[in-house]
Amino acid sequence: MRSSTFSVLLSAACSVSAVSERDYATAKLAHSEPHYPSPWMNPRAVGWEQAYEKARAFVSQLTLTEKVNLTTGIGWESGQCVGETGSVPRLGLRRLCMQDSPLGIRFGDFSSAFTSGQTVAASFDRGLMYRRGKAMGQEHKGKGVNVVLGPVAGPLGRAPEGGRNWEGFSPDPYLTGVGIAETIKGIQDAGVVACAKHFILNEQERFRQVGESKDRGYNISETLSSNIDDKTLHETYLWPFVDAVRAGVGAVMCSYQQINNSYACQNSKALNGILKGELGFQGFVMSDWQAQHAGVASAVAGLDMSMPGDTQFNTGLSFWGTNLTVAVLNGTVPEYRIDDMAMRIMAAFFKVGQTVEGLEPINLDSWTSDTYGYLHAAVKDGWQQVNWHVDVQADHGSLIREIAGKSTVLLKNNGVLPLKKPKFLAVVGEDAGPNPLGPNGCADRNCNKGTLAMAWGSGTASFPYLITPLEALNQQAVEDHTRIETVLDNYATDTITSLVKQDGATALVFVNADSGEGFIAIDGNEGDRTNLTLWNNGDALIKTVSSICNNTIVVIHSVGPTLVTDWYDSPNVTAILWAGLPGQESGRAIVDVLYGRVNPAARTPFTWAAKRKDYGADLLYQPNNGNAAPQQDFTEGNFIDYRALDKAKVKPIFEFGFGLSYTSFQYSKLKIEKTNAGPYKPTTGKTAEAPTFGKISKRLTDYAFPKSVRYIREFIYPWFNTTSSLKAASADPEYGRTAAQFLPPKALDSKPQKLQPSAPGPRDEPGGNRQLFDELYIVTAQITNTGHVVGDEVPQLYVSLGGPDDPPVVLRGFDRLRIDPGQTATFRAPLTRRDLSNWDTASQNWVVTDHPKTVHVGPSSRNLPLKAKLR
Repeated sequence: MRSSTFSVLLSAACSVSAVSERDYATAKLAHSEPHYPSPWMNPRAVGWEQAYEKARAFVSQLTLTEKVNLTTGIGWESGQCVGETGSVPRLGLRRLCMQDSPLGIRFGDFSSAFTSGQTVAASFDRGLMYRRGKAMGQEHKGKGVNVVLGPVAGPLGRAPEGGRNWEGFSPDPYLTGVGIAETIKGIQDAGVVACAKHFILNEQERFRQVGESKDRGYNISETLSSNIDDKTLHETYLWPFVDAVRAGVGAVMCSYQQINNSYACQNSKALNGILKGELGFQGFVMSDWQAQHAGVASAVAGLDMSMPGDTQFNTGLSFWGTNLTVAVLNGTVPEYRIDDMAMRIMAAFFKVGQTVEGLEPINLDSWTSDTYGYLHAAVKDGWQQVNWHVDVQADHGSLIREIAGKSTVLLKNNGVLPLKKPKFLAVVGEDAGPNPLGPNGCADRNCNKGTLAMAWGSGTASFPYLITPLEALNQQAVEDHTRIETVLDNYATDTITSLVKQDGATALVFVNADSGEGFIAIDGNEGDRTNLTLWNNGDALIKTVSSICNNTIVVIHSVGPTLVTDWYDSPNVTAILWAGLPGQESGRAIVDVLYGRVNPAARTPFTWAAKRKDYGADLLYQPNNGNAAPQQDFTEGNFIDYRALDKAKVKPIFEFGFGLSYTSFQYSKLKIEKTNAGPYKPTTGKTAEAPTFGKISKRLTDYAFPKSVRYIREFIYPWFNTTSSLKAASADPEYGRTAAQFLPPKALDSKPQKLQPSAPGPRDEPGGNRQLFDELYIVTAQITNTGHVVGDEVPQLYVSLGGPDDPPVVLRGFDRLRIDPGQTATFRAPLTRRDLSNWDTASQNWVVTDHPKTVHVGPSSRNLPLKAKLR
């Protein structure tokens, strides 16, 4: 079998990775092969059958303009939500509401500010991940939201400086896969559609958009291209999206950047070939905001919904809307494709239990916190009530506190924790206290003032309140009759010195490091971090305090690892904790850990390296291809984070999966049981022919702008301003080119298509060949609490796949077990065929190689006392 073009891209990427900027113009750039046609839904896909039937009944009643309305956003700030589709009033369907974010409700009021995905990942607790997702889903549903724009698996976290890594879970694909799947299940069990994003390889913020880049002086004409080989794509970056599809996710958002020099939202290989073909994804693909770059080309390449609908914000122009209506009528977009787009959207809608009748009204507004405002804010039209201030918080504050506490990683402890009624606390660092502008005083959290409980960008939410560490420490001090004094200015060296040099002082130093989305820059950090140091003089602050006070406890709130090399091993730094981005209950959660009400068991979801270069991969900070698309070559392959350090035999400061406890544990009795799973068989057969639903009128007068509809400026509509001809209706100077003249072969093909060998069969669950998920082995081990207090332990299962190009170990299982002192618990983890497989670029399938494979079990990626060969 001919190998995929994706499989030869690494050689292309490697060949250009060393060339100079001027050479890129003549070098052979990475290329993404076309894959057509766009797969249509499978009515027998397991878990989607009822949703399909409900969608078919609904879509069969729709006119063409009603179908187009479902697929096209109404324009930026044209409705109450950050994105809304058109409505189908004839059948009673209101506009569908898309709303950020992956940690709460962006622009919401009386709603909760949850921990970040990266923070809950540190809990290594599937139950907490699910409960967080469900609580967020419940709050979104209570505000009338139909689609939650989250959770996140892209960025995965290729480089620690990546600005939005904190929105996701971990640079380890297995941990991220568990995190995204459990979150999706929770969100959708609450009755709203989850949208897994950003598909795929969206690993940095710089150069993600041309306009954003030009505003900062970067003269580029196209966005960044993430260049990757087929093997790395499958084994690392696609892995968590497989778990998202397996979890039944209803929507996937395609990303801003290009993939091998083809825009992600019209990359037919990624959307048609991999997501919908190889994984059998049955939901809909939504564009990121302004990530659509073409009309017909994106439709046939697999895009199903354009968000927010306009080509650029507030232009009133759209690649779809009227243009999509024209494209279907002139045959450049086939009827089955618009039907499939509408089917996928409505199937996802019905799958989570939403109904056309009795749908919760949209009761929030993204553009004002006032009760009354303009329904169409961009053009100041339609003054009415837009906010109902519905309280959706329930008791989620308690859950957020629990998650934040159980996700705090104890990195160092010289026996000083937990605190027991300390006599004198000296609290130092602005990160301990409040933002002087208030917790929501900086729009989209676009400043770093006070304690860092959330990073910046569209992936944020409004705080209903924020308990700072200082506030919670003061309350504890009152109860304990502890003297407590504070300096919240990181640069007040003399005052800090005077405080911490006093006899008997226990110094608590709070520091942070921030990042976020690329439309915001803080202190030169254009979304991505420019370095891995602490912010606001944090490292110098720690060194100042620890040079004077012999009991210095450091608490880090950050978006990922920082370089602690210069101070972590000082004997005066007696404890270090990473508290991530804990959300609204930040203060109470860290006090719970500091004082032992929560026995820490969290594990760091990334590596803390001694040097920045140890991580291997880095970001692209300057254009390297003239004014053409910057080229980011993923030449490191699968070797990111701990895999990079393991390959290079570099010792980290704190390894992936590391975390201490107030008790101790012993591992023993590793046992491996082989199951009777059958052999792996590639999927064969074909799909059915592409179906169509309902009839489409060919009479142009049926598409005239209705006299009964009041025209709103900048609002995106599906109708024509003139019905004299399709050319006149399109107003496109290049109108008249046939599909054969500008679309790749098979783009319009409706015949039955051959199923890919790694794809699900006609009656299988989406996510891939069903035998990939057969359990081949069951691994067990005994974990004993050898300490004196009850505690949780997080045993981790790693596998050595054995090949010369494989990482030394990869995570393939974990659990969080609560164990009483002196008691023993059993750790159990299955190993599936997928867990033991590599992607074979020649056969375009997963294979278990003949290389010897070893199982390792232990409390972190570098502490694996138990191991055994698989036989």
